[in-house]
Amino acid sequence: MVEKDYIMRIIHEMVRTVLKLIFYIEEGTEEELVFAEGANRDFYQQLCLLAEEGKINQAENMLYEKLESEGAKPGDLENLKLALAFYSYLNGKDNDFLESHDFSREEVAEGIQDAMKLYGYGGLAETLLEDR
Repeated sequence: MVEKDYIMRIIHEMVRTVLKLIFYIEEGTEEELVFAEGANRDFYQQLCLLAEEGKINQAENMLYEKLESEGAKPGDLENLKLALAFYSYLNGKDNDFLESHDFSREEVAEGIQDAMKLYGYGGLAETLLEDR
């Protein structure tokens, strides 16, 4: 239990750090992160609704379909922001919820790393998560 709480804190701090370094955003809610310009609002809400229904893997698959279909365009980081907000949302769930829906805290961290790799920030993600 203590290990999972530690991973949760590491993920939270990692997302917070990435938001400051890449987006110049101080800590805020997921919706504030994604919707500062109104982009991706409906999609984010759809992902969160699926996650609440216990369909976390389905929501994650939809996210990656979007990331891969639209491509990681230099300078267009809105979808990376969307991915960070979604994984931050999942990270806020307790361990029992995640585990009961075939997901883990480690998968949250891996999802963040994978999304950041798509946008050329894989090294930063690995550095920030190397202690987990």
